[in-house]
Amino acid sequence: MIEKHSENTSITAAWMLATRPRTLPAAVAPVLVGTALAIADKQFALLPAAAAMTVALLLQIGVNLANDYFDYVKGIDTQDRLGPPRVTQSGLIPPGQVKTGIVVAIVLSTIPGLYLASVGGWPVILIGLFCFAAALAYSGGPFPLASHGLGDLFVFIFFGLVAVCGTYYVQALQLTPMVWLMGAIQGLLITAILVVNNIRDIQTDRHSGKRTLAVIIGERGARIEYLLLLATAYAIPFILWLGGFSSSRVILPVFSLPLAIYLTRLVWKSAGGPQFNEALASTAKLVLVYSLLLSIGLIL
Repeated sequence: MIEKHSENTSITAAWMLATRPRTLPAAVAPVLVGTALAIADKQFALLPAAAAMTVALLLQIGVNLANDYFDYVKGIDTQDRLGPPRVTQSGLIPPGQVKTGIVVAIVLSTIPGLYLASVGGWPVILIGLFCFAAALAYSGGPFPLASHGLGDLFVFIFFGLVAVCGTYYVQALQLTPMVWLMGAIQGLLITAILVVNNIRDIQTDRHSGKRTLAVIIGERGARIEYLLLLATAYAIPFILWLGGFSSSRVILPVFSLPLAIYLTRLVWKSAGGPQFNEALASTAKLVLVYSLLLSIGLIL
């Protein structure tokens, strides 16, 4: 049963909550890195870069709304949930309105998307269609990716490789090995956000039958995954520098390492929802800080 609306929560505040603003760095960061690569290669184009950012944000919001809606419909979100309230399950926004919100976010994303298609041609159209399908298939459909241990792979591919490579491509109309590698780094970092979320929800997900990768490999395995994701993301720039593939400026993200170490310890030792909520929000901040530092290093 849906809980009654809270009289203290305005409809605007409810929709803001539904968009999950703390997750939006996952949309912003890869576009920043893709644009920094374009600037470094003297291929920067303002309008395509801005359009790519708009598409990324709208699709992220669409995915968040879809996750909220479908997890309620499938009975995954309950009153036992440890994370921040979900607007559908808590009754802040009726399910039908959340469903409409999903459609609106996706339709709005097609406006800048059509412009990008006119710039980049059929590869951009193909990527766009895959993005739309994946946004809905993540939580919905007959085989929701997030419920079958494929959420981590989805995030790595679409929020890492596709986001960075797509942003660069609509400006340069080509791809380089460095672009793919930077996309992989973003994928590793943003997947770490999902891992924290899935560790926090492991008990309720297991009870509802949602088999995230954290449920499949267990809490200890997911904590190790988090450690490996961050460690690899920090190792790649050093390998590029030491191997002579890039200047020393590419290791600027090392200045965010203290936060990464703190978060790794927090995730490893946390035993309750509030601590994982802090780790989730701070991991999103880490992604943004790392990406800003990396972007500066690439441009310099």
